[in-house]
Amino acid sequence: MLNGLIYLLFFVPLTAFFSVLAMLGGLVDSRGGLAHRCALAWSRAGLILAGVRLRVSGAEQVPAGEPVIFMGNHQGNFDILVLSRAVPRRFSWLAKEELFRIPLFGSAMRRAGYIPVDRSDGRKALRSLDAAAKRIRAGASVIVFPEGTRTVDGSLLPFKKGGFILAERAGVPIVPFTINGSMRVNPRNTCNLVRGAEISVRFGAPIPTSGSKALKGQPLMDRVRDSIQAGLER
Repeated sequence: MLNGLIYLLFFVPLTAFFSVLAMLGGLVDSRGGLAHRCALAWSRAGLILAGVRLRVSGAEQVPAGEPVIFMGNHQGNFDILVLSRAVPRRFSWLAKEELFRIPLFGSAMRRAGYIPVDRSDGRKALRSLDAAAKRIRAGASVIVFPEGTRTVDGSLLPFKKGGFILAERAGVPIVPFTINGSMRVNPRNTCNLVRGAEISVRFGAPIPTSGSKALKGQPLMDRVRDSIQAGLER
């Protein structure tokens, strides 16, 4: 068990360091490869510092050679660190536009190819989804938390439609994933506690959004939710 404030004392400078490296890497690698490797090193260091053990299953189900949208539950603050290590391919984050305004961190996200979504009003949201779908069709895989925020008690919150609209417009498979254990490491709305523990990530079978077997609308949302729910620890 580590005092959360002590963890932040080391983790915040660590984040700033790798953000600067990612920005500098983007100056010599416009495709974001160096920035992405910085993100992987940042996440690994953050997990080691917290004493987190990572277990991954189902990675063989992630399709190779085509873009996908990863969708899963959002348990806690360590989900981003964990997914950065667990996802078996290069990916981009689909994140709130406000995060890209954070000094250093936001610039590093752009350099790494992460995709902003403006949710300030409906018209801007649709335009940003169209832009994101274009990026995905061009080959970028992304991660989406369909709940939109972290859970309070570990149960799945209602899903928002934005990620599913994006998947249908991009026409790429959705790969569901389930995170377990993140809440034990650092519960929501607590900054004074970091508890070393195991976090697991389970990938489910891809769900098509185009072709003869494609699902749309509510049936698609239900199928993704059922897959994520099936992996949750009781």
